[in-house]
Amino acid sequence: MEDVYKWFHAHPELSGAEEQTAKRIRKELERFADWEITPNLGGHGITAVLRNGEGPTVLMRADFDGLPVAEATDVDYASKHSQLNAHGERVPTMHACGHDHHTTSLLGAMTVLDSVRDKWSGTVIALFQPAEEASIGAHGMVADGLTKAVPHPDVCLAQHVVAGPAGTVYTAPGPVMTSSTTIEITLFGRGAHASMPHRSVDPVVLAASTVMKLQTVVSREVPPNKFAVITVASVEAGKANNVIPDSARIALSCRFYDEDLRKKCVEAIKRIVRAEAMAAGADRDPEFKFVGLLGATDNTDEVYDVIRPAFDEAFGEYSVEMEPWTASEDFPVIPKAFGSPYMLWTVGITPRAQWERAETSGRLDIDIPTNHNPGFLPDLSTLQTSTRAAAVGILSCLAHDWPERDTEKPTMGAVPPTDAEIDAVSVETAQVD
Repeated sequence: MEDVYKWFHAHPELSGAEEQTAKRIRKELERFADWEITPNLGGHGITAVLRNGEGPTVLMRADFDGLPVAEATDVDYASKHSQLNAHGERVPTMHACGHDHHTTSLLGAMTVLDSVRDKWSGTVIALFQPAEEASIGAHGMVADGLTKAVPHPDVCLAQHVVAGPAGTVYTAPGPVMTSSTTIEITLFGRGAHASMPHRSVDPVVLAASTVMKLQTVVSREVPPNKFAVITVASVEAGKANNVIPDSARIALSCRFYDEDLRKKCVEAIKRIVRAEAMAAGADRDPEFKFVGLLGATDNTDEVYDVIRPAFDEAFGEYSVEMEPWTASEDFPVIPKAFGSPYMLWTVGITPRAQWERAETSGRLDIDIPTNHNPGFLPDLSTLQTSTRAAAVGILSCLAHDWPERDTEKPTMGAVPPTDAEIDAVSVETAQVD
């Protein structure tokens, strides 16, 4: 599968614009004669179903969108692509989060499963998901009828590559990835000439005081034994050096494992922002726009208890406990839509010599590119690890006797995205340069 992976890596496409990627996936699926293929679910989403007698139904997801990042690696299959983003700006694109790796591994696992059908019984669903980075891909597939397009899975699986010693497989029960709440806040002031600040309510000063005050939510309102991140990731105000603008905009990225704590912190954010606006003498209340909300990835204990022993047998000392990851995922939307238990695990992809050198010198945070970094590049040898992990994970679940669940009333994991939300992240769908 190495050549397939290199093609995906060299041809990344932004969320919602994965036209050529989906086309290549469908081409690869042509060699699986007995799998039922359903394309164009929720945009470019694809499912492939193999029914192989009586037994459990296991779904495994792989995402395949790229990021607006300029690749900074020296491999001959590095991306040189660009696309128009949602704002009409041409941006470089890169598979900086390993979604090309995920897709290739699932295709490889399908090859394994297809070739050993005499060794297992049940149904396998391979799900290829677009637009994970925009947090709308899983929602889009569910809203477009995913639960009716495929059999009801007894269990749902996913894996993600991360910075870590190549070939290491990380698993854990319970919360392993955070919930994500993205908030855009508009602060309103009163514009004036820069030489007449007394005639204004300066939103730049208001934004500055608000940003600083928001730092106290985690440091003073979150218990020391709880996890929370509130990052002000963007501040925008003004266009000229002699004009005090009439508004400012700040964007927050918030991460939590605990839902009650998330609600508490969101209320604290609202309280602080409104109080700062009042203190500044603003004539108009701030506006809050929630542009992204993902639940935490909370692995089901039962699934972990099935898969971890299989990984320990398959990978030996390289099957280790996963530490909670502060990134977020939309994968849980899919199992929650079916009401199914689920598990996501991670695979280390950093060349071992590079990792050991950085670890010895105490420079892991400095020398090792992480996901979304221009230098993030999986070691090619780890394609075998992730393909094997996907196959072993699926096979172990096929061999397990799962309890019966109510398949008539699947629960939505979250509200499907509106047309406006989908339009807000829409990007160029023509073939990339």
